Formats: sequence, C-alpha cells, structure tokens
Amino acid sequence: MRLTKLRTRKGVEASAIFVGATLLMMNSISCSTGSEKKAMSEEALFVATVLTDTNSFTSGAEGPAVDDKGNLYAVNFATSGTIGMVQDSGKAGIFVTLPEGSVGNGIRFNSKKEMLIADYPKHNILKVDMGTKEISVFAHEPKMNQPNDIAIDGKDRLYASDPNWSDSTGNIWRIDPDGKVTLLEAGMGTTNGIEVSPGNDLLYVNESVQRKVWVYDLSPEGNVSNKRLLIEFPDFGMDGMRCDQKGNLYITRHGKGTIAIVAPDGKLIKEVTTTGKMPSNLAFGGPDGKTIYITIQDRGNIEKFRTDTPGREWKQFP
Repeated sequence: MRLTKLRTRKGVEASAIFVGATLLMMNSISCSTGSEKKAMSEEALFVATVLTDTNSFTSGAEGPAVDDKGNLYAVNFATSGTIGMVQDSGKAGIFVTLPEGSVGNGIRFNSKKEMLIADYPKHNILKVDMGTKEISVFAHEPKMNQPNDIAIDGKDRLYASDPNWSDSTGNIWRIDPDGKVTLLEAGMGTTNGIEVSPGNDLLYVNESVQRKVWVYDLSPEGNVSNKRLLIEFPDFGMDGMRCDQKGNLYITRHGKGTIAIVAPDGKLIKEVTTTGKMPSNLAFGGPDGKTIYITIQDRGNIEKFRTDTPGREWKQFP
C-alpha cells in the first residue's frame, strides 16, 4: 500500500491510524478465512447434519446440483415446480419457477454453465440460462415414461433414467449436445439413479424396485455395452447416485436412511446414516468438492456431510 506524504503532524497521525486499522482489518479477514478452512478440515467425516429447515422443500425434494460458483440448487423448494437456491447457512429461496405443468427431478450443469433439468411430466430436458434465468426446452421425447435422474459426461452428453413405476420397468436414454435423443436400452427394471465414471468410460444405472446397480462400458461415442451387475442390495430401495474422483459410487438408500459408498469393484465400503429415512439424491460441492448435499423427502429438507474425496464432476469443466 502506498500513502501520500502528509505535511502536518495531525496528518501523520491520521495516516498512521489509517494504516494500523487497515492492517488490523486485513489480518482479521485472513484469520477468519484461515479459521473457516481449519474448521472445515477438522469437521467430522461421514457424519450427516441438517442444512435447511424441515419442510422447506416439498416431499418431491430432488435433483441437488452445484454450479461453478459453488451455489447449491434443488427442485421443489416451498412448492412443486420450482428450483430452489440454498446458501451455506441453510437459507434458501426460489431461483426460478418452471413453466406451468413442468416439475423438475434431476439437475446437472454443462460446460457452458447452463442448468439442465429433467422435467418428468412434460417429457422434457429443460435448459436454464443462469444469467438471464430464461428457461427453454433443450430436448423433448414423448416416448419417454419420464426423464428422471440425469448424468453428464465430459462431452456434454446427458444420460437419463426413465422408470415406469406402475409396472416396475424402465429404459436408458442419451441426449446429445444438440438435443438429439437416443434410446440406449429398453425393458430394464425400474431405472432411477444414473452416473458416469471419472474416466467417462463407465455408465452406472440402478433399478430401485429390483435393488440392483448395473455398470456398462461407455464408448467415446456415448454407446453402452458389456452390461454386468455391480452390486445388489437385499432390502430397501435406491435413488440417486454420484461418483467421487476415485470412482467410488455414493448411492442414496431410500427408506433405509443411509448413503451407501461402493467401490468400483462393487464392494460396500461404508454407509452414512442420514436423519431422514428417505434420501432421494445427492451432489458434491463445498469449497473443495468434499461436501455432499442430500435431498431428504420425508423431512422436506437438505442434509450434508463431509467426505474425504472430491466429487467426480468437481472442476470437470474449465
């Protein structure tokens, strides 16, 4: 900092006071930032805590996602058909309201920083311009039962689960960056959670009713092959899934009230207990990508916990 030389003693004293106050303020900010980082690093791992108030979201709480600035979003804040934005303090508000008749489920962000939302009643993938908040239809496929959860690869291709809850069947679709929709597999069980591996070479899909998680080889063109079973659970359901940067898969156990962490070889590493019994989906965020946010349907809120590895999508796009 460079100061103009003052001629009077009074001016010198004022200058000294100003410099001292400025240095004190800078030191205070530095200490505060350091304290916050230290507090986060010392926070217990794999211990879920409540972030937002009970019933701040509807029972359709779903689709958490974090943008490139670290802001957290989830669907159905306060009322159905909204997208809520949540602060670190847990304070939340409506970010956008979807067109009439549209209700969101999964949310993802692409490399253009656009928000992509599975709009299940309208068989759409919606796109939100984060600057103007303009909402448009990115893709539409009337043959879908519903686009439910969505995953995204490093080339901005989306993969959507498509359950038919009434007969416990489902499909998988790919949505290319130009909005073209392609059926990848039909006649599956009740497809729900879906995720791409850190290397963009595997696609994970779970079946909620059948309690199975399948893994496919994912080609550079976005096609799937070599389907095999990763893990099968003996009880309770499943919903959303996310990978960390080591390839571990985090799976919400709907009805059990846990997040199962599964290794790439299908071994169950551990389960994290949530306060609510119906976790629906999750996303990685926080300043280092190691905070997991979980939407909880029976409590209508969001919980969070710290993990030891950043999420796969953390800093995926430049």
